[in-house]
Amino acid sequence: MSTTIEKIKCLIIGSGPAGYTAAIYAARANMYPVMYQGMQPGGQLTTTNEVENFPGYVDGVTGPEMMIQLQQQAERFGAEIRDGWATKVDFSNGVHKVWINDTIELHCETVIISTGASAKYLGIESEQHYLKIGGGVSACAVCDGFFYRNQDVVIVGAGDSACEEAHYLSKLCKKVTMLVRSEKFRASKIMEERVRKTENIEILLNHDTVEVLGDGQVVTGVKVKDKSADKIYDIPVTGFFAAIGHKPNTDIFKDYLTLDETGYIINIPGTSKTNVAGVFVAGDAADHVYRQAITAAGTGCMAALDAERYLAAL
Repeated sequence: MSTTIEKIKCLIIGSGPAGYTAAIYAARANMYPVMYQGMQPGGQLTTTNEVENFPGYVDGVTGPEMMIQLQQQAERFGAEIRDGWATKVDFSNGVHKVWINDTIELHCETVIISTGASAKYLGIESEQHYLKIGGGVSACAVCDGFFYRNQDVVIVGAGDSACEEAHYLSKLCKKVTMLVRSEKFRASKIMEERVRKTENIEILLNHDTVEVLGDGQVVTGVKVKDKSADKIYDIPVTGFFAAIGHKPNTDIFKDYLTLDETGYIINIPGTSKTNVAGVFVAGDAADHVYRQAITAAGTGCMAALDAERYLAAL
């Protein structure tokens, strides 16, 4: 452990639209924010090729380009952006202690958590290949469904979110094939009925994904296994959507902050405040409903304003 302790007025843990927006507002309020970018600088958007639903980008923008611009904007106002990630915290006695890379100890007047959530994937090698190159694998129908208009796609999942995303895709795509790995849905009855009543959604129960097929650049199909018939066959599609859940990156906070059963940080409704005074949350670490860049940015603004008012009241 470090023998030197750095005192910080406003620490932002994690980057992405939430963290960078918080940094912009905090810097403009003379809070001298310091951000540690985390394991994935820029967050989930750095894996997104095209962002066309963020206001102000008339012709769209790539995820990495957008994150670079947000970082530059935050730095222009004086935010300090650093490499590294939080490995331990102690919020037990008024002083908010955070350790970076297990070596640097920070004592912070305020902390804004914007560590996000990580989409779960099947982990198949071919799936990861097309995910990394932006060739037709996604975990967000709302983000990427637009690119598959009038095309055939596959979505994997069995819960409410999977049903919701399949229904969303059905309005854009020619056909949506829904792969359910077990013999029944995990979703609520009303969500299951909704997808069953949608004409262009085909539901395949008891089906596993064997491989995501493609030409090396883009997805061309999915090899599936019908476990009931012990049969393997190909489904021609141009898009593969994983809807098997997200894992919030909040494990290091569980001893101090109130989390829900999935691990999302619970904030006081209408605010970014957590159960610990002076600790605030923004973005997907607390949001399991919307998970959009624009909503994350909005909560980043809220967190900085809440932190500023907290400091002013001391």
